[in-house]
Amino acid sequence: MPVAAQHESEWQTRKQRIDKRLVQLGWTVAPFDPAGTPEAYRRHAVEEYATDNGPADYALFANGLILGILEAKKLSLGPQNVLVQAQRYARGASANPLDFRGFRVPFLLSTNGKVIWFHDIRHPLNPSRRIADYPTPNALQEWMERDLDAALARLASERAALDGLREYQREAVAAIEKAIADRKRRMLMAMATGTGKTKTAVGLAYRLMKSGVTRRILFLVDRRALAAQAVGAFAAFEAEPGLKFDKIYELYSQRFRREELEDEIKFDPTVIPESYLTDPRPGHAFVYVCTIQRMALNLFGGRAAFEARDESAEEDARELDIPIHTFDLVIADECHRGYTAQELSTWRDTLDHFDAIKVGLTATPAAHTTAYFEHVAYRYPYDRAVREGHLVDYDAVKIKSGVRINGVFLREGDEVGLVDTESGDERLDFLEDERQFDAADVEREITVPDSNRKIIEQIRDHALEHEERYGRFPKTLIFAANDLPHVSHADQLVKTCRDVFGRGDSFVQKITGSPTVDRPLQRIREFRNRPQPGIVVSVDLMSTGVDIPDLEYIVFLRPIKSRILWEQMLGRGTRKGEKHTDKSHFVVFDCFDGTLLAYFKGAPEMIAELPEKPTRPIKDIIEDIWLMYHLQLDAASGALDEYFTGSTIKHLTGVALKPYRFRLPPRAEQTRIVARVAEATAHVDAARERLAKVPAILKRVRQAVLAAACSGRLTEDWREQNPDVEAGAHLLDRIRATGPASKGWSRRVADVAGEFVPELPETWGTASLDDVCANIVDCPHSTPKWTVSGRLCVRTTNFRPGFLDLTEKSYVSEETYQTRIARLVPRPGDILYSREGGILGIACMIPPGASLCLGQRMMLLRPYPELSAAFYMNVLNSTPILQRVRELTGGTASPHWNVADIKSFPVPVPPAREQNEIVRRVEALFKLADAIERRVAAAAARADKLTQSILARAFRGELVPTEAELARQEGRDYEPASAILERMRTGHGTTTQGELFPTNRRGRRRRL
Repeated sequence: MPVAAQHESEWQTRKQRIDKRLVQLGWTVAPFDPAGTPEAYRRHAVEEYATDNGPADYALFANGLILGILEAKKLSLGPQNVLVQAQRYARGASANPLDFRGFRVPFLLSTNGKVIWFHDIRHPLNPSRRIADYPTPNALQEWMERDLDAALARLASERAALDGLREYQREAVAAIEKAIADRKRRMLMAMATGTGKTKTAVGLAYRLMKSGVTRRILFLVDRRALAAQAVGAFAAFEAEPGLKFDKIYELYSQRFRREELEDEIKFDPTVIPESYLTDPRPGHAFVYVCTIQRMALNLFGGRAAFEARDESAEEDARELDIPIHTFDLVIADECHRGYTAQELSTWRDTLDHFDAIKVGLTATPAAHTTAYFEHVAYRYPYDRAVREGHLVDYDAVKIKSGVRINGVFLREGDEVGLVDTESGDERLDFLEDERQFDAADVEREITVPDSNRKIIEQIRDHALEHEERYGRFPKTLIFAANDLPHVSHADQLVKTCRDVFGRGDSFVQKITGSPTVDRPLQRIREFRNRPQPGIVVSVDLMSTGVDIPDLEYIVFLRPIKSRILWEQMLGRGTRKGEKHTDKSHFVVFDCFDGTLLAYFKGAPEMIAELPEKPTRPIKDIIEDIWLMYHLQLDAASGALDEYFTGSTIKHLTGVALKPYRFRLPPRAEQTRIVARVAEATAHVDAARERLAKVPAILKRVRQAVLAAACSGRLTEDWREQNPDVEAGAHLLDRIRATGPASKGWSRRVADVAGEFVPELPETWGTASLDDVCANIVDCPHSTPKWTVSGRLCVRTTNFRPGFLDLTEKSYVSEETYQTRIARLVPRPGDILYSREGGILGIACMIPPGASLCLGQRMMLLRPYPELSAAFYMNVLNSTPILQRVRELTGGTASPHWNVADIKSFPVPVPPAREQNEIVRRVEALFKLADAIERRVAAAAARADKLTQSILARAFRGELVPTEAELARQEGRDYEPASAILERMRTGHGTTTQGELFPTNRRGRRRRL
């Protein structure tokens, strides 16, 4: 804040900031006249209006009624808590004929001239909220006339528009409506790509408009092609029998070009009149479909920063004066998009401008998405959509290319292609020395000529096999690394595909945002609707928002490390076939030796996607090292608690942190403190890094224990002390002799000898898993119907190696329970084994006292009573079995095993007493590992506290002398931090980010 603003009085704030903006919005600012009558005030902001509880700064009159109380404070004060003062005046406005639970004024506002808070006091559950601007007189009158409770009651009883939706889409609509009824203002609807988010949103919009919950809806997208698709979805939606949506309510959009519309779209989109945006009326009820780029230009003019994103800019858009109540519902489609830092700020500012309910639509929630929309109202994930038959699953094929997702190591003598980026001249050369290339550098700095051809040849072989089997060539989308001038990887792949497939140029096309591609949107429609092209090479243009239902091959030759982009790219193939109704799956080709699939297999569902590049000006940069230390300290002490927002997931936002004040010493003092803190915390950081490695080490230790246990090494001393025990082979013969005659023994001992480990103790035998189990039962091949209570039904998500985690319980009805235990009743001590999906190959045991049935993707194994079930649980979790799992399922993305596969597992058969001894020793060693893990966690917590202690001392000035102290000792002047800040704000001088915010000792900026 500039020095002048720091000393601005409340009177100055009101006259210079508040009054000026109120007048611009149509208010007449007038002094209070005790002799005046309310009827005289039509659109007036009356200053110092007298109430029974004191004078209110402003009483906002509309047609003789006080509809708002506005309390003002000076710029340097935060206005949020001032709403309490406005409540007091609202109770004291006894001359106003309105009454809402004792409040005589419905709308309360507080402001410091820059930040504005608003509270609709009429309903006790209405939360206060920050708004972008003051409401106009028309806005207050419209809000006053609306009865949300009555509208919600109509909505609850209305069945309109639900019959045409699928069950999960109806669930989504109901979840959003419930969130609105609970007075949520921001919510997220996360639905897998291809499951009809837009259609669901159209059904929701119609229901909300018909009930009167909302009237004017803004549907935001980030590409004009998506806007055209959305307009088509609204126009095609049969809201009532025989009536499409656009025949009931007005539907508007921006101007489109013919090539941006699908061939089957026959309507003429209507461009919205500007007056609908600048002068909204209560009688208006419409939907406006618009790109967020255009709306940002309408709101902020040239300040709005969005890249063209593969299409021309919104050249006909201009800045308009659009009030905050123009829309009462904003639906943001594809709201997960990754933006630059400045674009992300503009995206938020555009949504924040409207005082409306905000609903975000996405298939892949990003960290900034959930942080903004706060409440995830509904999720419909990809795996559920596949299970319920609305999407198709995929198989994965690993293509060996020598390039890994983390780069490629080329050796001396390897042949590479070198390209002159200015002329496009290409020559082959041999590498003079070994060199590591980042994956992003491959096909940009160098190309390995033979690699691309070998990859395409392998894909050709798969495609020809597919063509022979299904009678059609699989539509194939190849993602290239780049489409840069002269070094275009996309161009190289197009040429190679044309050579390898030999079906002509029309069969292989490039579709990117490059100027060399003629009418890319028309090319996309041809790829979707026509037999040719059969192969398309793209980079980004077809990664999101493109619907190709018959796509069957997706080839990744582009390095990706964004989970959101990965899932969006996969979403191009998940839809069920349109022309090819027998499409049962699609195929993903990982051309990075399988490392791309492995990378995302371990990626968490919710991961922070950082902005693509920092584009904010220096004066706006907050994420500096000094603030990082400051926030760390205040977060640990609880001083930041008041800035957290969100009811479901507490989080910090840039908007919420704007009033946050922190101590800022002069530049030289910052440098000394940062250096001293870095030095003091270096050992703590090193210890923390070492502690962070311990869990992985303990995981390897546990696996080593199991390997030793299942090979006999763990009990070598025991065998020496117990030589006279019944050998495993004899034990197995005895079991066979006494076992049921009907059991077909799957394999002889000699058949599996040596398969488990090369050498086993002499007293041990070997067998198949079927030989040591009295029962091996598969789960029912159906999804159980879940209930909120009843009989316990276990899921594979409860599986942990070695134990069943029943912290989260799932239930089925008694009828379902009886059906699912018909083949075998699970009992404590039985082994459960996951045989499908991402957690394939985990064995655990039903704990004592548990009564449950099996869910999906699992098997129940019951070893003979003479054998130890706990021992065979450990065997199934050991390295030899896990290695067998990896070998047999390594090429598929949704792996599963048949029952026969699992029955044939080779397993050791130690003497019965030795099995029990092995189990005892494994449990003891695992308990020791668990104790170490707990101690490590406690040590890490102590390290965190030590860091906070160091930071606390730093901010108390105990680590280094202050700049003021040194200046006095040395008899010199110094520049205070306030002066540097002022230069940064005004742009005078040559202040740099490094001058105010120094780097750490390694020269990198550290971020929170």
